[in-house]
Amino acid sequence: MTPPKFSARPELGSLKLYNSGLTVDDIAARAKGHRIAKLASNENPHGPNDAVQAAMRDAIARPFIYPDPSARALADEIARQTGVEKSRVILGDGSEDLLNVLARAVLNAGDEVVTLFPSFPLHEDYATMMGATVTRIGLTPSYEIDIDALLAAASRPVRLTLLANPMNPAGLWLGPDELDALLAAQHPESLLCLDEAYVEYAAGPDYASAVERLATHGKPLLILRTFSKAYGLAGLRIGYGISNSDDVIRAMHLVRTPFNTNAVAQAAALAALTHTDEMAEAIADTLRERVRMAEGLTALGLRVLPSRGNFLFVDCGQPSAEVADRLIDHGVIVKPWKQEGFESFLRVSVGLGWENDQFLEAMARIL
Repeated sequence: MTPPKFSARPELGSLKLYNSGLTVDDIAARAKGHRIAKLASNENPHGPNDAVQAAMRDAIARPFIYPDPSARALADEIARQTGVEKSRVILGDGSEDLLNVLARAVLNAGDEVVTLFPSFPLHEDYATMMGATVTRIGLTPSYEIDIDALLAAASRPVRLTLLANPMNPAGLWLGPDELDALLAAQHPESLLCLDEAYVEYAAGPDYASAVERLATHGKPLLILRTFSKAYGLAGLRIGYGISNSDDVIRAMHLVRTPFNTNAVAQAAALAALTHTDEMAEAIADTLRERVRMAEGLTALGLRVLPSRGNFLFVDCGQPSAEVADRLIDHGVIVKPWKQEGFESFLRVSVGLGWENDQFLEAMARIL
């Protein structure tokens, strides 16, 4: 029987399915007995600590009860640690869910969204889904953020300026002065959203989180964060947003699903926020390994962009999809970047020491 046809919304015509990357099972047959180094999804390979796992076990014992729709205990702790009013905290099924919620809450057909490029694809896709137009601010010829172009775009009355700081996939970041310049340039009728998914890996004198400016900023500002990266909870799908605008948070609450964070994720995230010693050790290890990987790749003659994430953006000098495919035979999974102009770049996560060694050794053989 011929399957029936049905027309989707025309705005979806230019979208592509999100590239979630390969799983360990996907490449097992080609790994030829190698241990598999999964370095494609920017996960924290150290995983959650004992306190988090205990909280998960306790929460899963009551699967028949709906979770708290407002995640009050978790929201209270987020408010305490960030200094925002708890009414200005919103939880989501990962920060990517909140990107979807944000688009549905604030964007109309024909609105303009400004973002950095190369970008996390969902920053663009959800805008396109709503019929908005996307203005990309590309990197300079020397592969730096084009601050002048970004400030000029943000100063216009666009509906939304949305960027990751640090950037995904490039790893680049706004310094404190650049962040302040962006906040000053923001048009008062525009919403500025900063995706700080990798903030825990960015700490240092040359980086500043927008959270530190939230209380004194007089224009609409939304900050998104996730428990998927440094906190090691990618499989549970939980993230949060904080804002200085009651209007923004209310609009997002109106369009999110009522129970958009499950009870196990809420319990795990709360434990993760209040037991951070082991996470700090894991971050320190990642930062050391990030330097070592960058040095190893540079020694192979490759260009590696500076990064404040738990990943590196590497120019292979050849189609990165082919390099990534050949790495599978060595038991290594990385993410070739497919956005136009960056097809020779791959994004590689910083893993455990043995994973990074396996990647570097495989790259040396391939190249």
